[in-house]
Amino acid sequence: MKFILRWIVTALAVGVAVWIVPGISVFGMETWAAVALFGLVLALINMSIKPILQFISLPVTCLTLGIFYLVVNAFLLYLAQWLANNVLGLSFHIESFGSAFVGAIVISIVSAILNTITGANEE
Repeated sequence: MKFILRWIVTALAVGVAVWIVPGISVFGMETWAAVALFGLVLALINMSIKPILQFISLPVTCLTLGIFYLVVNAFLLYLAQWLANNVLGLSFHIESFGSAFVGAIVISIVSAILNTITGANEE
């Protein structure tokens, strides 16, 4: 049940990022279906790969006072885009690293707000 809640929160955050950030777009299929599938891919990546990357990048994250954490999130957005496009056949497009960086900020803020409201992070 918690995974479904995290998936919904991530999909809503991705939807906000697609709506707000000019360099992130979805083509081809129905927009909300593509955002939901991309949210699923991103939620799976966030649960499996993100903790490992956070641990590996911890010294750099401490030196940059947490800013490098956003670079890790931008990289994970690119990874999710590649997986969604090549495995699921979506047409999710991130134009540049700047768009991915801003998208990572938007997704982080919206996810934090929605996780607080829904209680998705409570153990």
